[in-house]
Amino acid sequence: MVGVFHFGLTESAHHLRPGGAARIFLRMITPVTPPKSLLRQVGRAIGDYQLIRDGDRVLLGLSGGKDSLSLLHLLLHFQRRAPIRFEVGAVTVDPQSETFDPSVLIPYMEALGVPYFYRREPILELATEHMDNDSYCAFCARMKRGTMYNTARRHGYNALALAQHLDDLAESFLMSAFHGGQLKTMKAHYVVREGDLRVIRPLIYVRERQTADFAQAAGLPVVAESCPACFDMPTQRQHMKELLAGEERENPRLFKSLLTAMRPLIEDGLSEALAGARAAEPAGRHSKGA
Repeated sequence: MVGVFHFGLTESAHHLRPGGAARIFLRMITPVTPPKSLLRQVGRAIGDYQLIRDGDRVLLGLSGGKDSLSLLHLLLHFQRRAPIRFEVGAVTVDPQSETFDPSVLIPYMEALGVPYFYRREPILELATEHMDNDSYCAFCARMKRGTMYNTARRHGYNALALAQHLDDLAESFLMSAFHGGQLKTMKAHYVVREGDLRVIRPLIYVRERQTADFAQAAGLPVVAESCPACFDMPTQRQHMKELLAGEERENPRLFKSLLTAMRPLIEDGLSEALAGARAAEPAGRHSKGA
């Protein structure tokens, strides 16, 4: 069965799985101020691609990894400091794997005071029943994305923020070229097919090592990535990561060059996103879903 709960400031740590992570946050905690290098890059991405507009209700896809936790604190910082007003919430999809337990995020998000939606979905079980020619990773990603879209719609959020960074975009670019014969990568800002949600990626200029350094320095409660499918079968993405790391040792400007090459692909869908944002106010201004 699918499990779901959400809270403003009232849910408590008893929602942790039995035997799960026991790091409890008993008092309200203050969001961490990210380093200036991260703030500059994310601020530039928000400006370049008009990722966040006045009145937006932004729902963050929070896996518990270093990237999404870093983005959480970046969004909260800009919410406090930006000249526009926007709301921030977060959603976590728990795939119900015995080796991956993100429920430590529940008390952490409560202590931060951020609206939070924790969705339990038996993705491992569903994969064995319904996965056709997809890899497990592709099936899981599609299932999680659908759950996040559904959560955003039900609760009146008009933008979904995802935490892919420049390394992710470069790896996707190579995977698409090498295995799909296409020039494609992740987009910075686009509207979903149904036309009612925007997807934004504020970390597109950020390197993975930056989020790793920030998460470690700030003591963020990073949930270890321990998907059994990924460990049993090394992914194409990991191969691309290693390939890029080797090339960067010889060419320190590699990612700057790749960003320039990918920019037209990153911008794909931007005009439609901006037109859609101008045409409609955020759903939360009118009503909030049940």
